[in-house]
Amino acid sequence: MKKALGFDETERQAVYRAIRERRDVRRGFLPEPMSDELLRKLLEAAHNAPSVGLMQPWRFIIIRDVVVRQTIHKIFLDANQEAIAGYEGELRENYAVMKLEGILEAPQNLCIVCDSQSNQGHRLGRRTMPETALYSAVCAVQNLWLAARAEGIGVGWVSILEPSLLRAALNIPEHITPVAYLCLGHVEAFAAEPDLERAGWERRTPLQSVLSLDRYDSRWDAERRIR
Repeated sequence: MKKALGFDETERQAVYRAIRERRDVRRGFLPEPMSDELLRKLLEAAHNAPSVGLMQPWRFIIIRDVVVRQTIHKIFLDANQEAIAGYEGELRENYAVMKLEGILEAPQNLCIVCDSQSNQGHRLGRRTMPETALYSAVCAVQNLWLAARAEGIGVGWVSILEPSLLRAALNIPEHITPVAYLCLGHVEAFAAEPDLERAGWERRTPLQSVLSLDRYDSRWDAERRIR
């Protein structure tokens, strides 16, 4: 009898639920830290991500020291003030009141970086598209995020950080690319919908509007110009 390749119905629904209910968490972190065992499970999930040429370019920097997190938080505050100044009118007002990080609230942070120049994988798949190294690291981020949601752990991605200052704060060399700065921890609850959608910042795009057959749909460019 041929072994079934797919998951059973309960397992399939669990996968789709984790994808559907994943959230970018910025508030409601609990002070209780994750156990080392649970953190390792999440990092193993990230480490099982696909990567071009099996190069596994990701590196994980676990950040618990409050002084280091305070330094990162200051980098965020400065970058956020610059971001606010880039908006006008109602958008500026809406942006200014949104909470966009949990750097100090979360009991630990995690920075995922990428070694795009690693010789592992012997450059398979990178000669024509070297950026796939970075894409591989992003796959690791997504793996960790989905595993965290399944474990009831909140994850927030902080992108409002000046890369050069982040490098200096974490001693990241120039040949290594910071990909994601994440806040992790147990949370009070997960929101029913994304924060930005709930705040009216942006609406979700229907799947049908981003589908085309065989060729790029030029209407997408027209829609982009309208926005």
